[in-house]
Amino acid sequence: MKRTTTVIVLIVIVLVFAGSLYYLWDKNQEDPVTYTTQNASTQTIVVNTVATGSIVPEEEILIKPNISGVIEEVYVEAGEFVKQGDLIAKIRVIPNVSSLTSAKNNIASNRTALQTAEINFNTQKSIFDRQKQLFDKGVISANDFDQVNNTYLQAKQRVEQARIDLQQSRQNYDIIKTGTTSGLGNIAQTQVRATVSGMVLDVPVKEGNQVIEANNFNEGTSIASLADISKMIFEGKVDESEVGKIKEGLPLEITVGAIENKKFDAVLDYIAPKGVAENGAIQFEIEGSLKKLDSTDTFIRAGLSANASIILEKAENVLAIKEALVQYDPKTKKPFVEVEVGDQEFERKDVELGISNGIFVEVKSGITKEDNIKVWNQLQGPPKYAGRN
Repeated sequence: MKRTTTVIVLIVIVLVFAGSLYYLWDKNQEDPVTYTTQNASTQTIVVNTVATGSIVPEEEILIKPNISGVIEEVYVEAGEFVKQGDLIAKIRVIPNVSSLTSAKNNIASNRTALQTAEINFNTQKSIFDRQKQLFDKGVISANDFDQVNNTYLQAKQRVEQARIDLQQSRQNYDIIKTGTTSGLGNIAQTQVRATVSGMVLDVPVKEGNQVIEANNFNEGTSIASLADISKMIFEGKVDESEVGKIKEGLPLEITVGAIENKKFDAVLDYIAPKGVAENGAIQFEIEGSLKKLDSTDTFIRAGLSANASIILEKAENVLAIKEALVQYDPKTKKPFVEVEVGDQEFERKDVELGISNGIFVEVKSGITKEDNIKVWNQLQGPPKYAGRN
């Protein structure tokens, strides 16, 4: 029994020894590691953050009527250019019975007031004529004549005012009934005209639609919206994690989904002081003014979806390497690279880094374009598997 145990132990020892020899032999058969190298290059490195939004006019003007009624005719369509004062639409007034009756009663009241004022004026004129003859003969004093003269002038003034009131009441009646009156000319309230020059973005009404005027109780009906499309802005939102990185005055690069291979320059000029919760995250509104567009630029339609690349930092035509080539000293945390000085022989060189976009990093000093930099973290080939020939 002891002899059998001794034999088994010897066999195990032999097998372990043989396995160790085989492992060492197999390791010696592996090819030595060969590191590839890369060179620095000239790059333009941009550090940015992206905001989503849309392109809208800087100022959109809503054209509203000065009187309530029904659209009789529309003279413009969306997409047309109009100048200030051009006719947009015409309104047919549907008179309010109560207002019309009140206007009629006002005319009658003012007519009666005029008749009373004329009777009083004629009476005062007769008194004035008699007193003037007496004054000319020296029968009455100047003070007595002055009182008569003042009463006569006041009566004359009341007649003139009564005539003005009657004329205004008649004009008011005409406006209530028809929307216009004689003497208004081009400012007739039934004619809706453009208040600014620009493109017609939308005409939300049609012939036959009823519209109401803007007043203290409602905003009124919009007949058309106008805007100067050469002055467009980007309206978007950024996440709370990014808002701390941006500030007013930073440059923007706008890309519009509907316009391929085209970027528009803009400047960030507004960041909302208060965020809004959306889908569990806080979003802050931003606005950026696009550089003024001219007739040769691509036409940007209002409301198009767009992305704004907010440029936080930018370094143009600088020496750069891939960030994967950089190593960091485990003690000092200083960056360095390994530069080839011979065949598969490398020397450490400390480098001073600048901005990085996550792929390339700016190198301010430490290496040149001619240096071959070791790719230290490259794959060493596929792993060996048991049973591979």
